[in-house]
Amino acid sequence: MNVLKVSKWTIAAFVLPLLLLYVTLVFVPIVVSFYNGLLDWNGIGKSTFVGLDNFRRMLTGDDVFWPAVGRTFLLAGFSMLVQLPIALLVAILISRYVRKPNVLVSSYFLPVILSVVVIGQLWKTIYNPASMGGMLNQILIKLGLEDWTRAWLSEPRLAIFAIIAVALWQYLGYHILIQFTGIQNIPSDIYEAAKIDGADGYKADRYITLPMIVPIFKISVVLSFIGSLQSFDLIMVMTGGGPAHSTEVLASHMYNMSFLSQKYGYGSAIAIFLIVVCLAATVLINFLFNRLDKKYS
Repeated sequence: MNVLKVSKWTIAAFVLPLLLLYVTLVFVPIVVSFYNGLLDWNGIGKSTFVGLDNFRRMLTGDDVFWPAVGRTFLLAGFSMLVQLPIALLVAILISRYVRKPNVLVSSYFLPVILSVVVIGQLWKTIYNPASMGGMLNQILIKLGLEDWTRAWLSEPRLAIFAIIAVALWQYLGYHILIQFTGIQNIPSDIYEAAKIDGADGYKADRYITLPMIVPIFKISVVLSFIGSLQSFDLIMVMTGGGPAHSTEVLASHMYNMSFLSQKYGYGSAIAIFLIVVCLAATVLINFLFNRLDKKYS
C-alpha cells in the first residue's frame, strides 16, 4: 500500500491560511469585545476607560441582568429536558414503525428552514386575543374553556413560556433529524442478534439504541444548550424583550444595551459574560458525555 508522505511544512502551508482566518473571525472579536467592555463608550464618540466597572455594574447593579440570565437558562432547560427527549422518542418510533421515513422526517424539519420573522409573526397572530383573530383563544372559547383565554404575549408571567413553546416547536425537527440519523447508522445486525437473545422493543432501545447514540445525542445537547443561550431573533420578533423586560434574555439584553441605549461598552461586557458561559457549558457537557462514552464503550 502506498502511503503519501507530506512534510510538516506542506501541512502548515495548507492549514495556516484557514487558521489565520479562524483566529481573525473568532478570537480577535472576542478580544476586541473584552477591551470594549472596559470602556464607557456609546459605540461612536469618544470612549473613556473605566476598567471593570461595567462588569461590576452588570453583576451587582443591573436589575434586568440576573432575571435575563434566569430566563436564558430556563429556555435551555426546557430545550434539553423537554425537547430532546421528545425528539429522541419520535426518532425511535419513526425508525421502528415507518417504512419510508424520509418524507416524515423532512416534514418535521420544515419549521427549521422557515424564516424566524415568518415564524414569529405567525405565532404572534396565533397568540392574539380572540377579538383580534387569535386562533388559540378562539379554539379555547369553542371548547368551552373561555376562562383559559389569555393575552399570551402581554402577561409578564406567561410571555416567556409562550415564546419557549414556539422555540421548542421550531427546533424539534432539527433534533429529530440528528437523532434519527444516529439511529439509522446503528448496524441492523446488532438488533437482529439481540432479538434472538430476547432483547426486542424497549429492551433493545435501552441496551442498544441509547448507549450507541450517546455521541450523537451529545451533539444535540451541545447545539440545544448553546443555541438556547444565544436565543435572540425569535424574542426580538415576538416581544422585543417586553412586556416590562419579562422576556428579556442575555442576547436581547445585550442588544438593547448596545444599540438602543447606546451603552456599547456595557453591552460588550454582557457579551463577554455570555461567551464565558457558553465555553463553560461546552466544557462541562463534553466532560459528562466523555464519562458516558467510557461507561458504554
